[in-house]
Amino acid sequence: MSDPLTTPPADPPAAPEVNADENRRQVLYWRLLARLFDSEEQPTLEAASVAVAGDLGLPPALLDPSVSVDNLVQRFPELGEELRDLMAEPEDAAAPERVGADEVRRAVLVSKLLLNVFSTGTGSVTATQLADWQQDAAWFQRALGCEPGQLRSRPGGEELAGVLAGLEGDLVRRMRLREVLADPALARRLTPSMSLIEQLLRDKANLSGVALANAKALIRRYVDEVAEVLRTQVEKTTVGSIDRSVPPKRVFRNLDIERTIWKNLTNWSPDDQRLYVDRLYYRHTARRTTPARMIVVVDQSGSMVDAMVNCTILASIFAGLPKVDVHLIAYDTRALDLTPWVHDPFEVLLRTTLGGGTDGTVAMALARPKIADPRNTVMVWISDFYDNRSLLTDFQSLHRSGVKFIPVGSVNSSGHQSVDPWFRQNLKDLGTPVISGHIRKLVFELKSFLT
Repeated sequence: MSDPLTTPPADPPAAPEVNADENRRQVLYWRLLARLFDSEEQPTLEAASVAVAGDLGLPPALLDPSVSVDNLVQRFPELGEELRDLMAEPEDAAAPERVGADEVRRAVLVSKLLLNVFSTGTGSVTATQLADWQQDAAWFQRALGCEPGQLRSRPGGEELAGVLAGLEGDLVRRMRLREVLADPALARRLTPSMSLIEQLLRDKANLSGVALANAKALIRRYVDEVAEVLRTQVEKTTVGSIDRSVPPKRVFRNLDIERTIWKNLTNWSPDDQRLYVDRLYYRHTARRTTPARMIVVVDQSGSMVDAMVNCTILASIFAGLPKVDVHLIAYDTRALDLTPWVHDPFEVLLRTTLGGGTDGTVAMALARPKIADPRNTVMVWISDFYDNRSLLTDFQSLHRSGVKFIPVGSVNSSGHQSVDPWFRQNLKDLGTPVISGHIRKLVFELKSFLT
């Protein structure tokens, strides 16, 4: 047995290696959380974060929430490239074994984006502040790897797009919109968005003079921008069967080379090593088109702004197609036939009144007489379907008559869809499930019927 008095003590366990970069990154994220949940600055965290940014050669303005991301990129253009795709990590990207300076630098940039977009404060908002936030949100989307406005169409991006829309809607509600619209210089600072258009449509009855003119200009601008996008989607969606009763045009671009060779193989001359062609074959390109009537019924109550804007624009686009007779009806507790203005969605939106109750039976009474040839008619019904349940009987009757019935669920500006579960299940059982998601689905359904 060893003598405890003479045996040297064992070496103490080695202290874990300190990773300074990991500690600095932790400081940045603690500072971010503190600022997101409490407007009061934490002096120690602020001073430490400024020191970290300085060590990395980054400008102190990156840590100042009052400086917009867009302004920062204008002053330091090199940051623009760093911000693009900053948070668009590849799925198979593995976390680094050891945090280094690059991860700390990334934490500074990510903190800037998150703080500017998600910490919107309280109190009134100016037109300039709204415009700055919209630009910051655009940079946030670029950092996620998509262009502004495309986040909703990305897998898993719809919920985050809804959060951003909700933040923007809150900023718009906190803005003294009537005062801003009354000043042409301030009104020009506004960038039209769904949240802003929703507020304008709800408040248009209280506007007059310069304020009303500026509101109309913003609505017109937004309608034109959305129309351009939807028109492109309609043009790109090609459906419909080939009409073989129409002889193919005998032009070179329609020449079917493969079929021509195959059909003339019996004319192959081994001696001459040549294929003698005695008949040319051409591709059929004509598509079968049928004159059709499209009746679009839109619920204008509650949170139906997205549906009203997108579907009235879509109706106007289809109304411009040959041999398509489009009718448009909007309703709450009363129904309004907007068919005379269907070619101009701007005028349609000015004639709608958002809010109030819902009674789809009044819209059905106005729509049913428009059905002359059921098998040559499509009815698009856009609603959240929190409505009179006797409507289901009307929908069943339409379906049995041969009308192509397309129910479309409502989507509000925050990105959340709300459809009465009872109607959703019964329409599914009827064989006409409620269309939800991207408007491309509705475009495809309509073109499938009309071509």
